[in-house]
Amino acid sequence: MSAAEAPAPERTGEPAAPEPVAPPDHLSAVAAEPEERPQEARAARRELYDHAPEFMFKASASFGGSLVGGSQHGVSGGRVDGDVFMGGKTESHHYYGSAGPAHASGEIPAEEVEGLAAVFEESGPFATALDRLRAERIVVLTGAHSTGRRAAALMLLHRLGITTVRALDAETPPAALRDQLGDAPGHVLCDLALSRGKPLKYNHLLAVQDELRKRNGHMVITLESTAALTGITPVPWEPPSAAAVLRAHLRHHVGEESAVERLLGLSPVRDFLAHAHQLWEVRGFAEEVAAYDRGSGSLEELAAFSRASVEEQVRQWFGNEQLSLRDKSFLISLAVFDQAPYPLAAELADQLYVLLQETEDPARTPEIPVFGPAIADRLRLARACGYEEYESTEWGQVPQFVARFQDDRIARTLLEEVWTGHPSARPALIRWIHRLARDGRPVVRTRAAATAAMLTAADLPSAMALLIDGWATARGYAPRLIAANTLTLSHLLGAPAVPRILSQWCLDDHPARRWTAVRAYALLVPLRPEQTGQALEAIAARIRLGGSDERERNHFIQSTALLLSAGDRRATLTELGGFLEDAPPVRALVLSAFLTACEAQEDGLLAWFAEDEDRTPSGIGALAGPWRAALADPEHTKAALNALRSWVYEADRHPSAEEALTALLPALAVTAQDAARLSHLLRTLPGEHGGPPPEAAARLLSALPSR
Repeated sequence: MSAAEAPAPERTGEPAAPEPVAPPDHLSAVAAEPEERPQEARAARRELYDHAPEFMFKASASFGGSLVGGSQHGVSGGRVDGDVFMGGKTESHHYYGSAGPAHASGEIPAEEVEGLAAVFEESGPFATALDRLRAERIVVLTGAHSTGRRAAALMLLHRLGITTVRALDAETPPAALRDQLGDAPGHVLCDLALSRGKPLKYNHLLAVQDELRKRNGHMVITLESTAALTGITPVPWEPPSAAAVLRAHLRHHVGEESAVERLLGLSPVRDFLAHAHQLWEVRGFAEEVAAYDRGSGSLEELAAFSRASVEEQVRQWFGNEQLSLRDKSFLISLAVFDQAPYPLAAELADQLYVLLQETEDPARTPEIPVFGPAIADRLRLARACGYEEYESTEWGQVPQFVARFQDDRIARTLLEEVWTGHPSARPALIRWIHRLARDGRPVVRTRAAATAAMLTAADLPSAMALLIDGWATARGYAPRLIAANTLTLSHLLGAPAVPRILSQWCLDDHPARRWTAVRAYALLVPLRPEQTGQALEAIAARIRLGGSDERERNHFIQSTALLLSAGDRRATLTELGGFLEDAPPVRALVLSAFLTACEAQEDGLLAWFAEDEDRTPSGIGALAGPWRAALADPEHTKAALNALRSWVYEADRHPSAEEALTALLPALAVTAQDAARLSHLLRTLPGEHGGPPPEAAARLLSALPSR
């Protein structure tokens, strides 16, 4: 499939007629955006909350390690030899992945086998494989990469009492296996190199089996799950749990079971086991825990180990020249669409693949293979899993096949590594993110903002210059919303200076930046109530300057109303009340926003007050103050009475709303004029849709004080 057929960027060719020169990809999104109506504020917030990665909304999104302001860490993945800095001390580690030491062909040291036997933990398939090895002299283990298949192979032979084991070369042709057998009683062949044109066949095993009988030998072959086999039934290998492996290693290191239980109860150990780790990582971590028990390590170093393993895995992926560019594109796309539908990650990975090919070789036309690896293989490579989950759409909940990394820290680590560690990939990545931001699917647009937010947390100046400011100054509202979402999420991730940026942009000469900042406040404050005062002051400062047209004033009203839709409503109402004595334009904004929040059907103030249990004068006063101000203000009296009528209709439908309004009305009828206005409203209120007057209105009359 060529780039012309794929959703790839336009390439310079031989046009039939002159055409205008298009602006760069990231600028065309700004210039060509139509002046459409902005998305309704609550709908925009709902879209953000539905589709942004879940971890961003946790109470604390802090993340340590080298990519986010911490020390460089790194012990993980495959094989790591040499000095590794582990949060304050330098140690020398030699850990091995599933392939183990590089024995091309030769005898495996007996001390290695005995050392493994001291810590080996069996899993379910082990007994089945042992029975088959004992009966047939040869067994084939298949399983995922880095699941301990080599260790299992050695231990299967060890269980038969075999102490001399010879490793065979993985490049041995299947037909030549028989000829490679030596005099050793045990043989292992790990990750035999196979292909569709060179499969391992049943007759190959029969030839090896005959030779093993003659030599009284046994052999274990390990293969990847997808290895090419013909007529062979392997034993599928599944590793033991990380907790079981860690316990076995600690038992070997510290001996006493009580000490093992004490160490397993440590907070960093529990945290380590709460994430998905491969077996060599567990092995290395056990040594760190044992060092801590001996007094030569700290809890901080234990906590750093888990983060370090994630960072090292990511660095190995992108430093591995054997891993294809398409695979790396998929890893990046999966990081963007972690816990999102797998088809999105796969589809959009190929768009990124095209852009990265152009970066690597601009003279070559990019190509995308029509067919590629199976889903299971791609997820296995990414240390990810897939499952079915319901996704929120405009048509309701629909089932989707969702993919996620087994360790929820991988996505952010991976994106930050690509952004900060591989600057040559930035041009393609930026163009790709801009394309995602223009996609018609809400989940894609939201993930573009979430990705930009993670990059902002890692490198704010670059992300502002290359992504956010271009969106924020766009003519259209859709890119501005992406900028607002990005700033909101990046603040949740701990990006520096976001409140200052929003405050400055509220006063910016560019109306698009002002729009973006106010919308970002509306999204952020319900999640971070401590920003309420700053948000209101920034918006008020802009209103005091004047010069806003009706569209901008309406935007300010809708966004300020959204501040009252979540979080600490009473505190926000109190902050809002402080601006009622401000300049007339600010007072008008506050009252209009308050009434908008009162009439909101979704997350409205009446629903909140009905559930609120504080019926003390001070508790009611925060809501009553703006109500009285709106009812008494000549420019807002009509709108306030309409909003209050909607509350009475709600009270007629819901007893809890009636109880809340019964508690509120006395605080609204402070003067005789107040009481008369409310009494007239309740006595003359018509029924909804031509029906009879609401019965609740008569009952609410009795709540008014007699004056």
